[in-house]
Amino acid sequence: MTDAIVVGGSRGIGRAIAASLQDIGCRVLATSTKQLDTSDLDGVRRFIEENDTTDILVLNTGGPPAKKFHDITEEEWLRYHNQLFLGFCLLIKGITVRRGGYIFLISSGVIREPNPTLVISGAYRAAFSSVFKVLSKDFARRRVSCINIAPGLVDTDRTRDLLPDIEGQINSLPMGRMGRPSEIGGLVKGIIQNNVEYLSGVTINFDGASSGYVF
Repeated sequence: MTDAIVVGGSRGIGRAIAASLQDIGCRVLATSTKQLDTSDLDGVRRFIEENDTTDILVLNTGGPPAKKFHDITEEEWLRYHNQLFLGFCLLIKGITVRRGGYIFLISSGVIREPNPTLVISGAYRAAFSSVFKVLSKDFARRRVSCINIAPGLVDTDRTRDLLPDIEGQINSLPMGRMGRPSEIGGLVKGIIQNNVEYLSGVTINFDGASSGYVF
């Protein structure tokens, strides 16, 4: 049986991915914040000791509240440095993904199109995306595919918390709606089900044509 670890798998996009993997017969460990808080590095290390090998690793987590740069405290910078960057570095270094496996990073559209109220999220997600890209070449030699999915507006509790004027935002989107978590789950499921390996090293912009960048 194929094993999968979905970090942040108890709600939103992570939960949808976990459900999609269960649909294709994977044995899924979907963590909640109580089980694994990536801002708690000692907790991350304990988790790795107990779960050091898998076939599929999904790196996913929520993020900080919306704040502009001058409102961010030093404590918040340190906390989210661990949650969005260093915690993921420990996981990807400490958990062995078996040959022929997959690592999915669920980042954010802010890695390419910065948002002035999501400065912390953009900074650390972009930093880890850079590390992930570099490592994808090493993982490719072991036939492990690394795929970065960068969601735009997806209909989750976090999105609705971040955007008080959600209806106004939705009306401005090209498709007139937000993305559905199940669509990201279906994307991950389809890649694995169809044994799509050569996609490795890419960032997939999952934003319904909302972004303005070309690549």
